[in-house]
Order: sequence, then C-alpha cells, then structure tokens
Amino acid sequence: MQERLVGEPHIRLRYFCSAHHRDSALYPFITQLEHAAGFSREDAPAAKRNKLAALLSRSGNSAPDTLAVFNDLLGLPIEDRLPIDPRQKRELILSASVRQFENLAARQPILLVFDDAHWIDSTSLELLERIAERVPRLSALMVITFRPEFEAPWTGRAQVTALTMSRLGQRDTSTLIQQLTGGKSLPSGILDRIVERTDGIPLFIEELTKTLLEGGLLREEDGRYALAGPAPLLAIPSSLQDSLMARLDRLAPVKEVAQIGAAIGREFSFELLAAVARRPENQLGDALDQLVRAGLIIRRGVLPQASFSFKHALVQDAAYSTLTPSGTGSMRTSS
Repeated sequence: MQERLVGEPHIRLRYFCSAHHRDSALYPFITQLEHAAGFSREDAPAAKRNKLAALLSRSGNSAPDTLAVFNDLLGLPIEDRLPIDPRQKRELILSASVRQFENLAARQPILLVFDDAHWIDSTSLELLERIAERVPRLSALMVITFRPEFEAPWTGRAQVTALTMSRLGQRDTSTLIQQLTGGKSLPSGILDRIVERTDGIPLFIEELTKTLLEGGLLREEDGRYALAGPAPLLAIPSSLQDSLMARLDRLAPVKEVAQIGAAIGREFSFELLAAVARRPENQLGDALDQLVRAGLIIRRGVLPQASFSFKHALVQDAAYSTLTPSGTGSMRTSS
C-alpha cells in the first residue's frame, strides 16, 4: 500500500510502540515528533525549540500556547509553565495533538501507521482513540497493527475495518520461500521442514529460510539448491528466536552495532548510534550496510542524516536479548 502511494501527495506519520516503554506516557508520539522535527543529539534546547516551531508552522499550528504545550511535552524549557495539575496538563497535550493532526489533514491526506498497539501506554491509547473518532471527517487513513490479545476500543465503529492476518497456508508459504530463494527450488526435505517448523508465520518463514541459505547447509547447482552435506535436525532452528539469534551470530563483526541500535529503540538515527558506538563513520556505515543487506534493519535517508529501524519488533528483541550488563554499567555481548 505504501508503494502504491509513492506518487500520491500525502503525509505519512509512522509510530512504533515498544515493550520496553509500556509505562512511558506518549512514548510513540514523542519519538515521532522528535524524528519529524529533525532533532540532533548536539542541538541546544533553543535549537530544538526552533526546529519544533518550524515543524508545527507547516500545519499552521504555531500559536504561542500550542508551542508551549509541545515544548513541555518534549521536555524543553519554556518561559510560561503549563498548569501544575496533571489532569489539566494532560488535557492540554491531548487536545493540542488532535488539533495538530486535524490541521495536517486539512492540507494533505494523511496515512497514519501505528505499529504494535498491544504495547501502547494508556495516554497514547486515549490520544489514538480521539484521533480515530475524527477520522470520518478528515482526509486520513489509520492503519493500526496489534496482536489478537489487544482489545481495540474502536472495534465495531462504522468507519473501522478489521483485517485478521491469518497464518499462511502451505501454498502461500511455498510461494514466499520461492521469492526468498530467487525462484530456485529447495530440496523437498528442507522445504517440508521449513513449512512444518514455521507454522505459517511469515516472519519466521523469512528468517528460517534466510538462516538456511546463509548457514552453509545448502549449495547452488543447476538453478536450484542442493544439500551440501547431511542436514541434522539440530542444524535447523526450531523457533523464530533461535533463527534470529543464529543470523545475528553469523554477523558477528557487526552484531554489536545491532545490539547498540536495539538498546536505543526500534528506530534510531545514525548520529545517535555513532555517538554511542564510538566507531569511525565509514566502519559504522559498513556495518549498517551489512545489516540492511541481511534484511534485519531498514534505512531511510542518506548518511549521516539517515535513520534506521528494525524490520520487526521481534528482530529488535532478539538483538537486545543478547546484551547483559557488565560490572561497570556498560554493555557487553553475552556468551
């Protein structure tokens, strides 16, 4: 859908929830604002206020009281403090955020993509619900992804369509595997094991297939893949986590970069990653290129202004899970 909209004038807003920030009020909205405003790690508070004002002015939403609300939300110093009462402040922030969305939609159609709503904090959920109530009167489309256990408060409304993403059947699984192998067939036994172990989960199908293609079990010959030797069952990961871990382990020289990115968040800028990793820019760029080619992260923009995001929250979790705190408070790779 996003590819089909490339030639259509529209505003795209992308939000990510995180299992690590379920108790951080408005975390997905704050991170999106900071990214859209182009905040830099080196920016002084005054520079950030100017960037935020420029961002809000594009929607005609730059009145002094509105600027004060968003400055406060992003933790920037302001002259006129907001009300101390938490309920009043909360209402000001929610109302200003809804107006910002409405003003943007009055200028261009909006595509709002909100990922992993099952990890949303309660304040963000209320804001998202308020926006959903107004969508029928706006040029806007909201796409919200979540796991089945999440109870969406907007379910059943006339303007809402629910799409259940079922697991893939055997035919669709085989089609996806063929796309990943470039049309080259796999040995029937390997194909059967992938189908059996992945249970129709698209991300697991992708990752397990890539794990086998990269793991030395297969070799190309005559336009197909053949076994390079005996294929013991233990050589084929039995879970998505195991498959992701195996791929990260094979990228050992750049694994630490993935770990640092995972510690920052689902999405991270090259600038912030460079400040934390303390590696030469060309070396860090090469490491990120490898992770992009492996399909583990996605790049937006050109270095050094580029930003990156993990392909899926589970990819971030897999990289994050390999970190353990050392005695000095830094991070090191677990054995």
